[in-house]
Amino acid sequence: MSGLLALLDDVAAIAKMAAASVDDVAAAAAKAGSKAAGVVIDDAAVTPKYVHGFAAERELPIIWKIARGSLKNKLIILLPGLLALNYFAPVVITPLLMLGGAYLCFEGAEKVVHAFAPHADAAVAEDFDTRDSAHLEEEKVAGAIKTDFILSAEIMTIALSAIPESTLWMEAITLAVVGTLITAVVYGAVALIVKMDDVGLHLAGRANGSAQAVGRGLVVAMPKLMAFLSTVGTLAMLWVGGNIVVHGLHGLGLHEPYSTIHHWAELAAHNMPASLQGFVTWLVTAICDGILGLILGVLLIPVATRVIGPMIAKVTGKQAAH
Repeated sequence: MSGLLALLDDVAAIAKMAAASVDDVAAAAAKAGSKAAGVVIDDAAVTPKYVHGFAAERELPIIWKIARGSLKNKLIILLPGLLALNYFAPVVITPLLMLGGAYLCFEGAEKVVHAFAPHADAAVAEDFDTRDSAHLEEEKVAGAIKTDFILSAEIMTIALSAIPESTLWMEAITLAVVGTLITAVVYGAVALIVKMDDVGLHLAGRANGSAQAVGRGLVVAMPKLMAFLSTVGTLAMLWVGGNIVVHGLHGLGLHEPYSTIHHWAELAAHNMPASLQGFVTWLVTAICDGILGLILGVLLIPVATRVIGPMIAKVTGKQAAH
């Protein structure tokens, strides 16, 4: 009997440890996920363009293919790679994170510049009727997964940097949870977004007057929502990219412009009501990070298009993207 009671005590202790571990993973995942929120917004805003032009019945299968590729990026490639770097060469994590942040600044700045000065080929649309749809679909999915890899790398690296120092298995589980949940949220939201116009058309065809009104409202609202998401995604790129670079410099011992931005944010929040101080501090910091991100991105555009692009083209034998 005493042996059985001892065994039960051991089981209870193990159960308590497991419960505590689950709580720790959930807390760490929530913190890490919130840190990566800006990139998540951008990911959700970028993805719907990859299903544009395809038949409605192919939209969800395409999103599912991209979601599977995203999970592979996060769980099979990035998770073990980042953990290995964090264990063997943690000093390179911050520079890699800053490199990704600089890329986000470049992408965001390029979108801003393109909005004010469209490229000469912007008006040239792809001819979906003269190309094999299956081949085109595979090309689009492959392109989306490549773009997702960069955004996923940022998400996973930000998440890793936000996880409190712990055991390797705890970090691995937390990253896996963050990667899986973020993928589900992003591509679940994308699926809802791209099918909303179909839902609107369905409701607009119903006999019920209220359903028709809702349906017409959805059809009218979806293009505006897509434009809004595109704008939010661009702003998120600049804010997150600038924030990553600024914090990276601070972590490497270069305390400007972090100190100045922090000082300005505190000054702006000082005379505000206590309930608004946190928001004002965040807002000023985000605006400053976004402006710096835009400046950095604009400076990187000629570097990327005239130096890095041609170098990659020579190596791969493919024409450089403009």
